[in-house]
Amino acid sequence: MALVRHPSNPVLSAKDIPFDASLIFNAGVCKFNGRYVMVFRNDVGFGPNGYGKTYTNLGIAYSSDGVKWEVQPRPWKVAADIVAADPELSRFYDPRLTVIDGRCYLCFAVDTMHGVRGGIAVTDDFDHFEVLSMSAPDNRNMVLFPEKFDGKFVRLERPFPEYSRGYQEKFDIWSSMSPDCRYWGDTRLVLGMEDVPYANAKIGPAAPPIKTPKGWLCTFHATYKDMSRNLFGWENANNPDVTWNKEYFGGLMLLALDDPQKVIGLAPEPLLKATEKYELEGFRGSVIFPGGMLLEDDGEVKIYYGGADTVECLATASVDDLLALIKPFSR
Repeated sequence: MALVRHPSNPVLSAKDIPFDASLIFNAGVCKFNGRYVMVFRNDVGFGPNGYGKTYTNLGIAYSSDGVKWEVQPRPWKVAADIVAADPELSRFYDPRLTVIDGRCYLCFAVDTMHGVRGGIAVTDDFDHFEVLSMSAPDNRNMVLFPEKFDGKFVRLERPFPEYSRGYQEKFDIWSSMSPDCRYWGDTRLVLGMEDVPYANAKIGPAAPPIKTPKGWLCTFHATYKDMSRNLFGWENANNPDVTWNKEYFGGLMLLALDDPQKVIGLAPEPLLKATEKYELEGFRGSVIFPGGMLLEDDGEVKIYYGGADTVECLATASVDDLLALIKPFSR
């Protein structure tokens, strides 16, 4: 098996958080200034034991080994400050972290009064952030490449244009480029939902890519919807008329080293499929959502992923084993 789940899974859950917490998932992870950094999503008050008002915040944790995490004592103030500064914004979530030229960039989703927007901010210390850009609605799941190409930033993204796809949940992976991380263009389709054999609904970027000699290795999320089944979900546990019928997989693709908007390889089977109880049962059962991927000096790849929209997990593999899963791709 190419990918091995860590025996400590889940590596972070609500019981590990020193402030109000319910669902800990979809974290961004990077190595910055000599230590591992995790910024995680925390949905408070959700689930079977939910209480009072529900809301979302972010937490931050540090680690020396990428497995055992020291969670900071309070929610991450930066996220709250960004939302508080603009009455149009209501919720800040799904962080992704990428280090470029010694600075840490944060991609995030933000709910607004007029749709979901994808944003990018930058920090040097995790205490202060500068927001560089926010997309037009509706766009999210943005991740940045850790290198510039001909001096330009490159991001993967997932707009969700329901009208142009016949009001169906068929969303794809796109890419844009920018000279300054503020103004984005040269937008191109990277991978269509129909290109993924195990998806019949939306796909989108997952963790920021890692560089290998054969190309840019990228995870993505892929969704298969089957209205005839009802997967475990807290939101329908007490309501038989509500069903949860989407299974989320972690996928793997390879982009060209000199053209990060071109897919050259694709794993024909899911890299990660929900099999463990902490992936099958939670707020949304059978959900795998990678948010961080790190290539270590010894060739080990750490993949951090949300399980069942409830806990944060870790799986590892050698980079060679992951590359061996890739088959040539052409459209």
